[in-house]
Amino acid sequence: MSQSINILAIESSCDETSAAVVEDGIVLSNLIATQKVHEKYGGVVPEMASRAHMQNIIPVVDVALKEAGVSKRDITAVAFTQAPGLIGSLLVGASFAKGCAQALDVPLIAVHHMQAHVLAHFIEDPKPSFPFLCLTVSGGHTQVVLCRSHLDMEVLGETIDDAAGEAFDKVAKMLGLPYPGGPMVDKLAKDGDPHRFKFPLSDMKDYDFSFSGLKTSVLYFLQKERKQDPEFAEKNMNDICASVQHTIIRMLMNKLKKAAAQLNIKDIGIAGGVSANSGLRNTLLQTGEELGWNVFIPKFEYCTDNAAMIGITAHYKYLAGQFADRSITPTARAAW
Repeated sequence: MSQSINILAIESSCDETSAAVVEDGIVLSNLIATQKVHEKYGGVVPEMASRAHMQNIIPVVDVALKEAGVSKRDITAVAFTQAPGLIGSLLVGASFAKGCAQALDVPLIAVHHMQAHVLAHFIEDPKPSFPFLCLTVSGGHTQVVLCRSHLDMEVLGETIDDAAGEAFDKVAKMLGLPYPGGPMVDKLAKDGDPHRFKFPLSDMKDYDFSFSGLKTSVLYFLQKERKQDPEFAEKNMNDICASVQHTIIRMLMNKLKKAAAQLNIKDIGIAGGVSANSGLRNTLLQTGEELGWNVFIPKFEYCTDNAAMIGITAHYKYLAGQFADRSITPTARAAW
């Protein structure tokens, strides 16, 4: 009887410390410690994030192992997020993972954070068939990815400036909404008119995105209206949020529909933190019905940063023998 592949996975790319145990491609546990300290600053403070990771990582890993019913002696490999992310945060996770691998004398597996977001689709059924397209949308990235296999992916297009999640958060800040602003925009947009205010749609070449123009347009719009009525934003908050969200979703869907049509692909997925946005999810499902797509959306807990997606990616890398040298260092930015 062959030994099970038990992977201890660590995710620490930003402000959430997460650990998971994945056995033969099945997630046994997935623990996430969220850092509340950043809320009063309106964004993640890198130094504070790395310090919180140092405090959280040992108890989070301990609970993940206990919930999985797996002892340290049963671990077959240790995986960690190697890139991209906040370098201080990445260093905490990488150092811990390398220490564990050294102490347990097991292989080390380095995982690209964005590849892991895509492979979150393979944590639970239903799973897409290859090739499929994935729209990865987060606070730091916006990409259209062609997935030929678990480990063969190509970024067809990406943002040249702000990411979609960043655009949501910056608009929320202009409106005086609390951090993180993206989910608040989504919540308020549900009771607003998405067609009331018109904002420009960027039209980049091929499959690339640009959201900086939208951000600037909203800024000038609010400045102009507030000169006439200082309480304009407060009085029209729902409609503004709905209109901005509608514009961002249209830009995302235009590129996704273009890629699907040109490549003749029907299996379509979304991943990353912004894939939890209800407007984007509903639009994707509606578009899928209209165009005959097979749409795949991971559970909410696997859309945000989590170690389960690191573990599932590491599972396929383990099977392929893609191990990392223990001298490897994390990097803030890295190509796939």
